[in-house]
Amino acid sequence: MYFWENNAERALQWANDKKSRKAIKTPAIIGAVLDLGYCCDFTDSRFISLIKDYYDDVRSTYKIAGKKLPENRDIRDDKFKDRILRELDCTVIEFMHSVIRNEIADAAQNNRKSELKEFDSVRGMFQEGGFAFKGSGIRAKTHTQICIRNHNCIKGFFIPREENEQWVVP
Repeated sequence: MYFWENNAERALQWANDKKSRKAIKTPAIIGAVLDLGYCCDFTDSRFISLIKDYYDDVRSTYKIAGKKLPENRDIRDDKFKDRILRELDCTVIEFMHSVIRNEIADAAQNNRKSELKEFDSVRGMFQEGGFAFKGSGIRAKTHTQICIRNHNCIKGFFIPREENEQWVVP
């Protein structure tokens, strides 16, 4: 299950974009209270290094099998060429999860304790869209996205409410 971190407006924009491509009928968003647990956080250098190692393994595996490695691609009509169809990234991340899961299962089957632990969530920052203003490094659709892999990390859901400038106590 995927979430945008602290960015309801961007989440709704994404849903509206999906509607315009006829991928969904009714765009909507919900809020959630999350505990990321053991998180593979791609805003943290150690996890970026980790995924690079898994990429090398995936690349070797595909080469040995004589298969073409998936690529990140643009959606049709994306004038910013953001490559938001992240098939390569997804393949490498899912490969990482599979290797970890298999190592843990193998260790358990052979009465060993694995050094590895499955991730409860994955978090990454994505810079997308045009620049916010001339000369800027800030992109209009930048967002932090979270993938919850362990549903116990979802503590609750809510309907986001509009923020008011005044707080009125009855």
